[in-house]
Amino acid sequence: MELPKFLLGDNTDHPNDIFIIHTDFPRFIINLANDEVEWLEDFDQHDQKELESEAESLIQQANDFYDREIERYED
Repeated sequence: MELPKFLLGDNTDHPNDIFIIHTDFPRFIINLANDEVEWLEDFDQHDQKELESEAESLIQQANDFYDREIERYED
């Protein structure tokens, strides 16, 4: 089974937060309520430079995923 690239997460301990989990490398969880990102990978200097150029795009993709999911729930 192949995991989806993004998953929507919920936690009753954080009722005002909206979590999106990115399952591909680099794995991360973003809280859309405050745009806080928790990286689930350890990065070396080479990875860090690559990540800087990719992070903005991945975060935008996470936001787009959330918007799409909410539209589908509303239908």
